[in-house]
Amino acid sequence: MSFRFHNRAEAGRLLAAKLEGYAGRADVVVLGLPRGGVPVAWEVANRLHAPLDVFLVRKLGTPGQEELAMGAIASGGICFLNDRVVDSLCISRQVIDKAIARERSELARREQAYRTGPPAELRDRVVILVDDGLATGASMRAAVMAVRQRRPARVVVAAPVADRETFEEFQRDVDEIVCVQTPDDFQGVGQWYEDFEQTSDEEVRQLLVQAEKPREAL
Repeated sequence: MSFRFHNRAEAGRLLAAKLEGYAGRADVVVLGLPRGGVPVAWEVANRLHAPLDVFLVRKLGTPGQEELAMGAIASGGICFLNDRVVDSLCISRQVIDKAIARERSELARREQAYRTGPPAELRDRVVILVDDGLATGASMRAAVMAVRQRRPARVVVAAPVADRETFEEFQRDVDEIVCVQTPDDFQGVGQWYEDFEQTSDEEVRQLLVQAEKPREAL
């Protein structure tokens, strides 16, 4: 039975319960996709006693329908295009290139805003990539492609809610995908949250600082 999460924190706790098999492992690292994925990832990392970091990805919104992703870019120069969306809407290369340039600028800004130290080491580790939901999955696909360049031992995609078709596609493309629910009537991520207020840069920074404290105490 499908249901709405109260907020991202509750969604993160429910998602963490499905990932408990990774709790306490020294080779696990949790990466949140800013901005909305970070509050969810914070709950997951806290429950698993794992380090938390951000993995920067920017969605390429379609003209006039910014919530619909025609692709995404990620740190390391990775670009993923959703050919199904691009072809169905006849989006030109010029429009795509303009969106990529704009989002690369924002990616660089966020890198400076969030990063307080070097990125987490991913080589030979179990990387759990977390977002607050998966619609087309474009942002997560770009993240997976970029993470794989760093040679992790295993890539796990995790989200509280996902479009069922997207969920099934990721089952073929990653080592594991974990979701709390994949409702039949999925129309957008926001519909599955009572509180879907935009996460701020400051909230992302605060959560990353909080995540550092338990590790310093160990």
